[in-house]
Amino acid sequence: MKDKIIALNEIDAFVFDFDGVLTNNIVHIDQYGNELVSCSRSDGIAFDVLRKLGKPSYILSTEKNPVVTARANKLGIKALQGVENKTLALLRLVNEHKYHIGRVLYVGNDINDYHVMQSCGFTACPIDSHEKIKEISGIVLKALGGHGVVRELLEDVFNIDFISVLYGK
Repeated sequence: MKDKIIALNEIDAFVFDFDGVLTNNIVHIDQYGNELVSCSRSDGIAFDVLRKLGKPSYILSTEKNPVVTARANKLGIKALQGVENKTLALLRLVNEHKYHIGRVLYVGNDINDYHVMQSCGFTACPIDSHEKIKEISGIVLKALGGHGVVRELLEDVFNIDFISVLYGK
């Protein structure tokens, strides 16, 4: 699957890990125990494009954290959190929405994404992902986690013109 050109119409749904994909994998904790993470605003506009194109998007995370919920709400997508087994959670999602597992694009970055990525038809990861994840990813992006991963995926891999999609030509 490496270096295979993927057409957008081959994708039923996009599924993203949170930490290390939509964030830079660093957590800041204040004196009250509140966690803060950094996310890219350019990914926010990329999710607007996915929504406009009618492509369902999800966050799938082992973490159960209000910061994940807040970001998912801001992006207007569903977050599946506190997931012990990502593969089983994805299969439930696929069955519930009648997606084909071979038409799901999963973006992960660490070893807890390894098995779920092997079950999907298409995979991608940020450049700073764990080596084992880069080995099994169909697409290794140039972006670091939390630095526009979704934006690069859509603009550079799928060649989507954001201006055309969002604002017309």
